[in-house]
Amino acid sequence: MTMAEGRIDTSPVKKETGLRHLFAAASYSLGGARRLLGEAAFRHELIAFAVVMGVFVVVGATFFQFVAMAILFLLMMAFEAINTAIEEIVDRVSPEISEMGKHAKDLGSFAVFCLIVANAVYAAYVLIVSLMA
Repeated sequence: MTMAEGRIDTSPVKKETGLRHLFAAASYSLGGARRLLGEAAFRHELIAFAVVMGVFVVVGATFFQFVAMAILFLLMMAFEAINTAIEEIVDRVSPEISEMGKHAKDLGSFAVFCLIVANAVYAAYVLIVSLMA
């Protein structure tokens, strides 16, 4: 906040506004994507997605099936990012092994696992339906 609004800005980070905010947000997102690429599990998920999309092409999946698979994958990427953020925060705040930290990491991992299963089940469904048609 500024003095004109009745408050003094004590934030160490300058907040961008308008179009600059859009570009700043995009750069933060790209930084997050680069960080996520450092995770082996995420790279494996990317490879699996590329393979599944290739299989969809071979079996003649519909446009809707491609879109649904892409949406499921985007959700998995988002959950993977949140899980990685949880792990980094826990490691920073509680570098020693703690039960609460373990629970936080396990819950994040479970959320990602659920989406991996959802992706796999949907991909198998499309494959089976396409091969039976």
